[in-house]
Formats: sequence, C-alpha cells, structure tokens
Amino acid sequence: MLGTSYDFLTLAKSLLFHVGMKKKINPDGSGSSINYFIHHKFFIFIIPVLILFFLLSYPHAEIHQVKRVIDGDTLLLKNGERVRLIGVDTPETKHPQKPVQYFGREAYLFTKEMVDGKEARFEFERQKRDRYGRLLAYVYLLDGTFLNAEIIKQGYGFAYTRVPFKHMEEFRKYEKEARENRKGLWR
Repeated sequence: MLGTSYDFLTLAKSLLFHVGMKKKINPDGSGSSINYFIHHKFFIFIIPVLILFFLLSYPHAEIHQVKRVIDGDTLLLKNGERVRLIGVDTPETKHPQKPVQYFGREAYLFTKEMVDGKEARFEFERQKRDRYGRLLAYVYLLDGTFLNAEIIKQGYGFAYTRVPFKHMEEFRKYEKEARENRKGLWR
C-alpha cells in the first residue's frame, strides 16, 4: 500500500505542477514559464476528486494471521474474527445439523495445509459480513496464491453462485475445469 500511496502522490504533484504552469508574456514580447495556480476553485474541486478516486480504486485489504481453519471455506483469525471465503462452498465438516459430507475432510485438510497458522491478505467486497456475522473475504497468501480460487481449481469446493460476486465467472470456469479433469471431489 505504501508504494500505491507514493504513486498517487507523484501523479497528484505532477498533475498540479503541469496544470499550474502558464506562460507569462513580458512587455517586450518574450515569454517565460512560471509556476502559479490558475484558480483556487480548480484546486478546491480537483484535490477531493483525486482523493476519492484513490480511495475507491483500490480494494480494502488487511493482513491477518489465521489462527486455525474451521472447515474448507471458513477460517478463524488470531484476533478472534471468523472469515467465510467469498464465492466458495466446500463440503461440510462442522455443520451442527449435517453429517460430514463427501470430500469434506479432504477440503478441510487442503485449506488447513494452505493457510493454517499463516499470515494472509484479506480483501473485502461491499458486503463485509454475512448473516452469521462472519467476515466475507477473498484470501491471498503472501506468495500471491488466491486461496478462494485455488480451492475450486483443485476440486475441493464448488463455486458458490447464489449471491453475485466479482470473481463469479472465473470461479464457474475453474469448477468446470476441475470437473472435466476429475480433480478432488469430482473423481
């Protein structure tokens, strides 16, 4: 994020400098460039717009440590928050009213191997929590692996498509490929 802020500041300074440049004509007809502000109203408008653009153009992300994996699509963070992976549905292992489902244990073990005890980057969509109060997140390992997608690609879960989300079409494609290649629960 620090690199992103620097890029934004560089862009803003450059824009302000170049917009603020205006040619001054001297009485003898010669010209010289001087740096001054064209009009203060311009800057009252442009600065908030640039800040808003910056804030809206980058998804909200946080780094957290995973304390443990609850099941294939649910994590417990070190800070006590429960996280439900967006767009992923794995077979149940801990549902209070359902038995352990086919390939549920394997999905749990896969997710555990990938992220248990590790730090990861968590990105959120507009709806940050589900009806059970769990955080809804895309999880990226620090090596860049997109956990939500990897679970589906390897056949440990389904694309959860009841609620629209930004990676829905990708996840559907990954599920189709896992089925066709008989990966994981599609064996």
